[in-house]
Amino acid sequence: MRKKISYLLALFLATVCTISANAQSTIIIGKVENSSSKEDVAAVSVTVKGGTDGTFTDDKGNFKLTTNQKLPLTLLFSSVGFEMQEVVVRSQQPINVSFKPSNSLGQEVVVSASRVPQKILESPVSIERVSAANIRNSPVSNFYDVVSTLKGVDITTSSLTFKTPTTRGFNSSGNVRFNQLVDGMDNQAPGLNFSVGAIIGLSELDVDNIELLSGASSALYGSGGMNGTLLMNSKNPFKYQGLSFLVKTGIMHTDQKQRNVSPYYNWSVRWAKQVSDKFAFKINTELIQAKDWLGADDRNYNRSAGYFGNVKPGTRSTDPNYDGVNVFGDETSVDIMPFLKAFTGGGAVLTALGYDINKPINVSRTGYYEKEVLNPNTLNFKLSGSLHYKITPKVEASLAAYWGTGNTVYTGASRYNIRDFKMGQYKFELNHKNWMLRAYTTQENAGGTFNATVTTQLFNESWKTSVTRTANGSPNPQPTDWYIQYVNKYLSDILSFVPDMTAHNNARGVADVGRPTSGTASFRSAFNAVAGKPVPKGGLLLDRTDLYNVEGNYDFSSVTSKVADIMVGASYKRYVLNSQGTLFADTAGTIGINEYGAYVQAIRQVVKNLKLAVSGRYDKNQNFDGRFTPRATAVLTVAKDNNIRLSYQTAYRFPSNQMQWINLPIGTDLQLIGGNKAFIDIYHFNTNPLYDYEALRKGSIVPFTVKTLKPESISSFELGYKGLLLDGKLLADVYGYYGQYKDFLGRYIVVQNKTGAPITVGDTTTGYKYSLPINTSDKVKTYGYGISIDYRLPKNFMIGVNVASDNLKDVPADFVAYFNAPKYKVNASLGNTGFGYKNRMGFNVAYRWQDAFFYQGDFANGNLPAVQTLDAQVSFKFPSTKSVLKLGANNLLNQYYYNAIGNSQIGGLYYVSFGYNIY
Repeated sequence: MRKKISYLLALFLATVCTISANAQSTIIIGKVENSSSKEDVAAVSVTVKGGTDGTFTDDKGNFKLTTNQKLPLTLLFSSVGFEMQEVVVRSQQPINVSFKPSNSLGQEVVVSASRVPQKILESPVSIERVSAANIRNSPVSNFYDVVSTLKGVDITTSSLTFKTPTTRGFNSSGNVRFNQLVDGMDNQAPGLNFSVGAIIGLSELDVDNIELLSGASSALYGSGGMNGTLLMNSKNPFKYQGLSFLVKTGIMHTDQKQRNVSPYYNWSVRWAKQVSDKFAFKINTELIQAKDWLGADDRNYNRSAGYFGNVKPGTRSTDPNYDGVNVFGDETSVDIMPFLKAFTGGGAVLTALGYDINKPINVSRTGYYEKEVLNPNTLNFKLSGSLHYKITPKVEASLAAYWGTGNTVYTGASRYNIRDFKMGQYKFELNHKNWMLRAYTTQENAGGTFNATVTTQLFNESWKTSVTRTANGSPNPQPTDWYIQYVNKYLSDILSFVPDMTAHNNARGVADVGRPTSGTASFRSAFNAVAGKPVPKGGLLLDRTDLYNVEGNYDFSSVTSKVADIMVGASYKRYVLNSQGTLFADTAGTIGINEYGAYVQAIRQVVKNLKLAVSGRYDKNQNFDGRFTPRATAVLTVAKDNNIRLSYQTAYRFPSNQMQWINLPIGTDLQLIGGNKAFIDIYHFNTNPLYDYEALRKGSIVPFTVKTLKPESISSFELGYKGLLLDGKLLADVYGYYGQYKDFLGRYIVVQNKTGAPITVGDTTTGYKYSLPINTSDKVKTYGYGISIDYRLPKNFMIGVNVASDNLKDVPADFVAYFNAPKYKVNASLGNTGFGYKNRMGFNVAYRWQDAFFYQGDFANGNLPAVQTLDAQVSFKFPSTKSVLKLGANNLLNQYYYNAIGNSQIGGLYYVSFGYNIY
């Protein structure tokens, strides 16, 4: 009985307390409109001045705020693009707020520069910010492309949805010197080691903003931020609510130069809802489908020089050893002179015919063009969602999942057909004004991804063996071998005095009898059978590598503000490499790699116009010594909204997972291997010595000693200015930088004699060839500058121009640096966000130009011509439904370009889109 009375009493007290609490609550409802256009304004922050209670307006501009503070009270209204406004509330009657748009530039708030909110004008380092509104007004078919218009950015485009940005040089497909973070998570595929922000990440509807840190950024973000960090942040469902969709349809290949005219589809949907004051959720999905651009470079390539290869004259009909850049299978090359000498009893007949029997006659197998062996049909599907719960008014918990799958083409040491690639990222996060705790995992599945070079070479072997070999690998010629048939016909023709090149072409015709015809069902079935076999018997990569990460930070500013604003943070990462021996040296089981780090930052306003900040970070990878990376910055305010910044930054990167453990044949008698000391035993480097490949090619013997691999680092100085001029109508940003790299990481080719005997001069074909990661002892230096001007004209017109230059010097001879940056690049744009009928029309035209330069890559090297493109869009707004109809074009003039040797050549894409309830 006593227990029942106790329960009833407790229930009664809880009810009374609840009623009392509700009685004390004040509920304020209202609506926010644009004072100029009278449009509803969504995602406006509404907070109680001097308190912690707050909310956001919904997609119709409505808000409802519950607070325990008594009336009268003051509400603060704030949003990007509008002036902050205070409204005094004296009763619980609905209020209407006329929100005034801000005409000032440079008022955006950024977080990434110092991990604390600050005006972009006051950032201590170079930073660019792109808002959701900027993306809506940009003439891009995919939001990711807007990054290419930012100052100092270089883009390497492997295919339609595989684009790799960087700043300050050293760019390539899958650049590991540039970090990409999506909602705080590293977006790099942990095994394949390329960032997949355009394949798996945010949809355009869910992008809140993008922040780009140029140059060194390891002091706050850890390994990899050598050349910059890109942070993509999604929309919080408490702030951005409602059902939105974007339907984008277009056409590609309008000139039918590469393929027949084909459609382009990009559809996305977002639904977000605030269920209560404490709980909100969102769901996003996006589908991109198109027939991709093609790698169509059929120029002849001197691949025998490895990483120092180059384009050379010749075609299949004029060079028997032709090796097309985007032609696969022709990498197989054999010197037929030994066979000719054997078939003529020593070569006396050949000598009589005028042949130098000591000179090789290299002949390559007949290859297939990229469009014949790859299936570059883009299919990209993304699905994401998150649950958000406010544990207290100050603490928000979120559980988020990001998953995607897709097909695309990537250029690494070869062209890789990425098929059914899947990656999921799953995150739990706690956020407070003063601290953050985040834990996430990345789960990667390479799907049916295969190496085009290896697959096509093995496919050629499947229908006719090049040269039959015995168990120990020595040649055992058979009449059915491709090269034996070739030699027999070639020899027959030259003995009949047929011209040499004609004899070669006739011999190829005989040897190619039975060659599968591309495009047929039998060809595709046979090719897919090889592509579906794991390396080394086929080209398939079975990568299933995972990443586990925990990190957090705490801002002690509320306690230490009298001395300095101090923040500390720490992180832990664990990689689990799992490729079943198809990518890494992990045939014996998975390989674990652990990393951990910690940092501290202190910011102090020394005097009224001078703010100083120092930070330092220590990181340790289990396979390398720890690294300390300091940073020091100063911001001097020379006038209102005019600041000069000076920074000393350091950055580093541990050798990537691939650089440590890769063990991959790339189809040109070359094996990519990692720098872990285990490879010394795997390939018997202690007992069977290595030799410098490049020296052998040049006629000398130089032994090569494997050295312990070290992290790469950079020290960089930057001086910059950002300010508002001409009564706030002109925003100017200027920077200059100088950087010095230490222990620069690259690759080098070495040779090992197959027999274990000492190697001889010129012996570059009979040995094993390895591409090893190495550090250079020389200090490579970079320097450059950037200038941007944004000018707000009357009647909502805006013009912008930016220019940047990046340079490299002191590169050691015979060292491939992969700098890959044009000396000069320019972006210019002209747009209007509201003109015509009720200011509902808009347009934007963007022009890009970059200088010609010499491109160095794992796949191929060569001169790139200058590139210029023109993008444009016109739009019409429907304010009642917050909808936009847009007509746009990327590469409007359809001038094909490419920004890496062997990559896809990009033509025009023309589209129309309709976005509903977008903000």
